[in-house]
Amino acid sequence: MQDKEHAGCRFCGGTLAEVVDLGMSPLCESFLTEDRLNRMEPFYPLKVHVCERCFLMQLEEYVSPVDIFSEYAYFSSYSDSYLAHAEAYAAAMVERFALGPASRVVEIASNDGYLLTHFIARRIPVLGIEPAANVARVAVGKGVPTMVAFFGAAVAGNLDQADLVVANNVLAQVPDLNDFVAGLRSLLRPGGVATVEVPHLLRLIAGNQYDTIYHEHFSYFSLTTAERIFAAHGLRVFDVEEIWTHGGSLRLFLCPEDAGRPTAAAVAAIRRRESAAGLDRLAGFSRFADQVRQSKWNLIDFLIRAKWYGKSIVAYGAPGKGNTLLNTCGIRGDLIDYAVDRNPYKHGRYTPGTRIPITAPERIRETQPDYLLILPWNLKPEIVDQHGYIREWGGRFVVPIPDVAVFP
Repeated sequence: MQDKEHAGCRFCGGTLAEVVDLGMSPLCESFLTEDRLNRMEPFYPLKVHVCERCFLMQLEEYVSPVDIFSEYAYFSSYSDSYLAHAEAYAAAMVERFALGPASRVVEIASNDGYLLTHFIARRIPVLGIEPAANVARVAVGKGVPTMVAFFGAAVAGNLDQADLVVANNVLAQVPDLNDFVAGLRSLLRPGGVATVEVPHLLRLIAGNQYDTIYHEHFSYFSLTTAERIFAAHGLRVFDVEEIWTHGGSLRLFLCPEDAGRPTAAAVAAIRRRESAAGLDRLAGFSRFADQVRQSKWNLIDFLIRAKWYGKSIVAYGAPGKGNTLLNTCGIRGDLIDYAVDRNPYKHGRYTPGTRIPITAPERIRETQPDYLLILPWNLKPEIVDQHGYIREWGGRFVVPIPDVAVFP
């Protein structure tokens, strides 16, 4: 890794060292309509650094969150697995923290209201805070009260405090971490709890999940570094769970630092595993670039060989991670015939940068491709179960992460 002159770490201001350079990419959710295909797209560096002081892995803020999230293409409700995850989460939180009609739940980055509906069904008052107006409208249509705003200390100061604050898969998307976490602390009642779900840096590096790095994700967290960030704003991690989402995430349970909640043994256990992997020093980040390079070569080699032998290849899904992978590897329409996605918003559009046409999954049966490349590989069981019919014509599934693998 090489040092680079930079403004410094977004949390502590420390010096940054380069981890891996994934080249130039467009914003991964900026899908193109046909009338934009002859126009120039903006590309930005996708270069990853780590702080030498607090070991927060991060990207530079090339684009404002307003430009990324004011209108967004991701709707959580199009994944059966995530819907089940949300329902199980709500049930667990209600039971564990004895939530009821006198309680208040606030979700930050509440998307289309898929999670809060489960609290509403239990007559628990809720509020969603969602910056993407198009997504928030869908939530309101479901009866979920939703405020269109980017969350921070100023927004929190104007809201009633909550017994449970939910911040799932949003902390990575916040460039001003200190303002966001200060707002999180302000929003909590004295006896309140916040849960924060983040992709686990330990799993990202060990699983070679370089495709989960994109401009919308400004930061990548270990438990060790997350604890430092929360502690700086009066919050303590009193429990942690490892969950399956995004290839392996952490669910962090936070309370005010002076709350009497005991700290679970799982916190120290994960902290020890991170230290063993070197995530509390630069050594733990040193081999990631080599892993990425080899995986990239292997995937490109497979696709070229398949096309050489006349095989047809279709991409399943057009998620953010998939667009990072396609752009990093230079995979375009000469290797991928088309992509399919369950989200109607993406139908008739094209993948950013690589400009692969996106259509509905029904086209798979019509064209009978030889290979289905699963870009949201974290949802592999769900996708294989839904599309096992490709075996009727000898079709096979392919996953690209942690390395290319083909299976029936």
